[in-house]
Amino acid sequence: MATMRDVARRAGVSVATVSFVVNDSKPVSPGTRLRVEAAMAELDFRRNAVARALASRRTRIIALLFPVLQHRLSDTAARFFTGAAEAASELGYTVVLWPVPNDSESLRELTSDGLIDGVILMEVQLDDHRVDQLLAAKTPFTLIGRNRDPSALDYVDVDFEGMVEQSIDRLQSLGHRDFVLLEESDRLELEGYGPVVRVEETFQAVCAERGLRGRTLRCAGTPAGGRTFASTLLAEAPHATAILILNDHAAVGFVSELGKLGVSVPRDLSVVLIGSTVEVSAMADPELAVMRLPAAELGRMGVETLVGRLDGTLGDLRHDLLMGGFHEGESLAVAPVARGGLGRASA
Repeated sequence: MATMRDVARRAGVSVATVSFVVNDSKPVSPGTRLRVEAAMAELDFRRNAVARALASRRTRIIALLFPVLQHRLSDTAARFFTGAAEAASELGYTVVLWPVPNDSESLRELTSDGLIDGVILMEVQLDDHRVDQLLAAKTPFTLIGRNRDPSALDYVDVDFEGMVEQSIDRLQSLGHRDFVLLEESDRLELEGYGPVVRVEETFQAVCAERGLRGRTLRCAGTPAGGRTFASTLLAEAPHATAILILNDHAAVGFVSELGKLGVSVPRDLSVVLIGSTVEVSAMADPELAVMRLPAAELGRMGVETLVGRLDGTLGDLRHDLLMGGFHEGESLAVAPVARGGLGRASA
């Protein structure tokens, strides 16, 4: 097995210079670094990750905090992780998924032993005690999401407000004036969960400002919950012509059950998924319109932001909101002119 001395001899440099390159502990000129790395490749020299961490006092490990015990791993969550892992690998870091609840004790265990260089917080609540704890511990971190006042923090987040407004714009252009917002009741376990609060507040504000009828309803975040909710909708909002769904696990069951109850999508009811994927929308029949959630992009941006802070290359605080495109699907239609309630639309 090749040693640092072998690499130094092949590259024509000192062993100390090889150590600086391997451990990234001191600056080395680009030309010298290239010679050392070429020699390492020729000799199949393997970096010792533990030795490198001891030399630089950094592990180059980032923890991605996602409360798996409270939230199931969805397609969008997997895209967050994939985008984060790819960016970290390109930047010479490793991302580990830390599936802990949103509580301070679990976070204390993670940050107290020096295992990680920094943290990316996901599923952020408006009053998130993890933020206070990380600030107190002086642990570098970035939010994928926003707490109540993120003005002094680095964050990247979904523009949920823009998603809701653009969805209502599209539906209103088709003549819809009676709306329902369907949220996931399970999300209420995280009190003050940012996306739910922002979507609901924006929905109510836009409807009030434009003189539209809008009400918020909830169901379990499962296909069975969606099927049950179909009857609830007919009973509680029979004159609704459009629904925005922030609950993609329930959406397919909901649309399927509507058909059994004699309600046609989109003839009787237009449907838009908020913050989901085209793949999920295609599981329904008809394929649903969706405001795409740019999960992989946000995962990548979160890692780039944290690494920039760790490496000292990021200047001003990063405050970025990102909104995916609108996918039309087949679940939009002109609002019915006259109706006696859902399932009894005029031909």
